[in-house]
Amino acid sequence: MSLDTVLSHNIGVSPRTPEHPDGCALVLMGGGARTAYQAGVLQAIGTMLAPSMTGFPFRWLFGTSAGALNASFLASHALSGADALAELSSFWRALRSDHVYRLDAPSWVRASRVLAGWTLSRQVKQHRALLDTMPLVDTLHRAINLQQLERAFEQRALDALGVTASSYTTGEHWTFCQTPSDTGHQPWHRPGRRADFQPITIEHLMASSAIPFLFPAVPLWVNGRREHFGDGSMRQLSPLSPAIHFGARRVLVIGVGQPQRSGLVAHNEGEPTAGTIAGHAMASVFHDTLQSDVEQTLRVSQTLARLPPDLAAALPYRPVEVLAIQPSVSLDEIALKHVQELPISTRHTLMGLGVLDTQRGANASAAALASYLLFEPGFVQALIALGEHDAWRRQAELKSFMAPAAAAGGTGAMP
Repeated sequence: MSLDTVLSHNIGVSPRTPEHPDGCALVLMGGGARTAYQAGVLQAIGTMLAPSMTGFPFRWLFGTSAGALNASFLASHALSGADALAELSSFWRALRSDHVYRLDAPSWVRASRVLAGWTLSRQVKQHRALLDTMPLVDTLHRAINLQQLERAFEQRALDALGVTASSYTTGEHWTFCQTPSDTGHQPWHRPGRRADFQPITIEHLMASSAIPFLFPAVPLWVNGRREHFGDGSMRQLSPLSPAIHFGARRVLVIGVGQPQRSGLVAHNEGEPTAGTIAGHAMASVFHDTLQSDVEQTLRVSQTLARLPPDLAAALPYRPVEVLAIQPSVSLDEIALKHVQELPISTRHTLMGLGVLDTQRGANASAAALASYLLFEPGFVQALIALGEHDAWRRQAELKSFMAPAAAAGGTGAMP
């Protein structure tokens, strides 16, 4: 890849100079129930900033999959200022799996793979996926006030909200962006990924978080035609790109990737179980490209910073400061302790299929699959606590990184 390609894809400055050059962008990666971790990180940041900031601390919000739900929740609460960060944590603490999905299955389904398969085939026929996600639609309508989101833009509490999804129709990766109505931003197109400007709706959020096979695809209108979309984590190669396109010079990104989980793996496991295969497939969907994108962005930014001042000033690029936070402990390992919290019907059906087998050395795979579906108090609270711990462990770094926004008093408007 040429340097010009790297620059234009990662460090290119938007043609419009940002109104808030000291503003910070927030990028939230996807991962189903695992993204409760982000709520913990953000709650700790809100506590850190409380003495010096009252306004909302981020000018641009971008999210993928369940990270898009978190970003949109924050955007719709932006007029609450820094309190929005604590409100996100409260939302997660009250969440349950039956607020997100439903699987109707008899308790005896675990006794037979045939019966489990029949149950899921019935679900697929009725809902076009293994799980019914209508509960999530209801939850999002209650949690995300789209009128308040519009007000946040009208009062300039935000400059942009972006939600990513992957088109099953064309294979392209889309970022749907909402901005104040008078900004005049234009759609852009890069190889394999595009951006369009339209008001964010619950349908956009359902599309972005539609985990393949588990959640149904969602139709959206793009380029004057209807395309079907699934989880934005699929084929996401450059998660930082939208934030940088809008001219953000500082980007805080919170992922839900994990350190090596070798401690959970049985080395003499033999042939992979159905759970091993399912867990590996799910990990492939949510393959975390964050670290490589962050490293590439920082590498190019460092190169720009070393250029002679006259040459650097003549280039249409600017360095970007990126701070990435990811779990310090394996989320699969935490999930393994909470597998029994899954709804009985879901747990029994997955056990009947053999994809939730915690015996025979399949611990890691069972935990990996469960971690995306465990919207239950024990797991959620453990992730929030881990997020808070990881943020406080980097308190000095975070305070320094957020200092420009705090010095401005938080540029977000207050009600």
